[in-house]
Amino acid sequence: MPLLSATGIDKRFGGVVALDGADFSCQAGEIHALLGENGAGKSTMVKVLCGVHPPDAGTIIYGGETVTFRGPSDAVAAGIVPVFQELSLVPDLTVAENLFIGEEPRSRLGLVDGKRMRRAASALLVELGFVGIDPGALVRDLSLADRQLIEIAKAMRRQPKVLVLDEATSALNRRQVQQVFSVVRRLCEEGVAVVFISHRMDEVRDLCHRATIFRDGINVGTVDVAKARDSEIVHMMIGRTLRETFPPRTQRPDVEVPLLEVRGLNWGDRLRDISLVVHRGEIVGLSGLEGQGQGDLLFALFGVYTGVNGDVSVNGKRIRLGGPRDAMAAGLALVPEDRKTQGLILPLPVDENVTLPTLPEVSRGGVVSPGAVATATLSMRDRLAIRMASAGAPVRFLSGGNQQKVAIAKWLLTDAAVYLLYDPTRGIDVGAKQEIYELMRRLASEGHGILFFSTDLAEIVGLCDRALVMYEGAIARELGGPALTEANLVSAAVGLAEPAREVVSA
Repeated sequence: MPLLSATGIDKRFGGVVALDGADFSCQAGEIHALLGENGAGKSTMVKVLCGVHPPDAGTIIYGGETVTFRGPSDAVAAGIVPVFQELSLVPDLTVAENLFIGEEPRSRLGLVDGKRMRRAASALLVELGFVGIDPGALVRDLSLADRQLIEIAKAMRRQPKVLVLDEATSALNRRQVQQVFSVVRRLCEEGVAVVFISHRMDEVRDLCHRATIFRDGINVGTVDVAKARDSEIVHMMIGRTLRETFPPRTQRPDVEVPLLEVRGLNWGDRLRDISLVVHRGEIVGLSGLEGQGQGDLLFALFGVYTGVNGDVSVNGKRIRLGGPRDAMAAGLALVPEDRKTQGLILPLPVDENVTLPTLPEVSRGGVVSPGAVATATLSMRDRLAIRMASAGAPVRFLSGGNQQKVAIAKWLLTDAAVYLLYDPTRGIDVGAKQEIYELMRRLASEGHGILFFSTDLAEIVGLCDRALVMYEGAIARELGGPALTEANLVSAAVGLAEPAREVVSA
């Protein structure tokens, strides 16, 4: 008998049907993947199971009994503990304070025992293998990946019977993912049920026993992961055969025209003597291990940081790195790493998010024109196939993939010369990824330039005309043509002096 099951679940948000008679079940000691495109209903289902959203109809059975959770705290108390992609940490509290929030150890006088709390936090992090995270550090000073690990540690401290990981590995590098997987496998051996949502098929194959696929708010089938082919799973997810993953490269112009030129850019000890060129119609990749300065470079070019030194020119004109306003005026646009905290204002409606960078263009006499806003929003909806109930719906109600499309759409309206893209396909499904790939290639064919950082080496190889590998804040190597391979990217990323030779198995 399943440890946790849901039958006939309906859930609507306004006019949007998120779940339509959907079913799901998982067994004790099983790692069960929940797959589907963004907007298919996966996250809504697990939020129903975790008490975040009450179902409009249907039944939840847990441990053999029908249950009704009045809120997330009821589900956690029962042993169903989620880790969502949306972080729930308090930025201005320490790691230890976040891990024990609401359950802080107390002294005999009833005061919070900070030393005992930090010791317990340190012991938990060591036990999980999450080394290198200071329990006394403020969460706002941590990288996105470390914050994600803290969320996972926070869930583990509650000793779950059902652990839900909803895109909880999307911000992690390969080493961190394997650390989390070792913890999950240990839980599985102890009889814990794990529900795992990820858009990375290699992770699903590495970790999961079975996979249930959702499409358009319903369960379209459950497969044995070891036996199912990728093509079968993808077809179930999107209802169609997936085309070639990466669109073909377009013919480069005979004369290369520089769009973005950077010479001798430095920022403290984080960026060292960066020089690069992005030509018209070119996609240039930024690669290397995470934390080697790729994100810092994009933010520095967009004027987010102060104290940046060096020469930056766009379309042959030198620009002042005085702030994002200067960068936008020069023809730069930045799609940041975290759409929820950096790219969007979640409580605002879709149309206000889409037109935020171009308010002067949709205003008349200093007053925003509703008609111009509607026209701009609908044009982006059609261009990027954004699924939404209405342009006036808060953007937080959109799926992750559609939120990412909105985060991109707002900058497409600026018609920038150069787009700075920071891991734009993180945490979105295969269909939405392909749409973004095709958009990038289309932008390049229209004469725009793209400087693109991705943690997925296959994207760098499949999309980019050239790749710049960063190591310790500097560009360690440039790769292009036949030399642009995953093996060469890895060798440059770890600081090897020579590119690696391709190994061909017999």
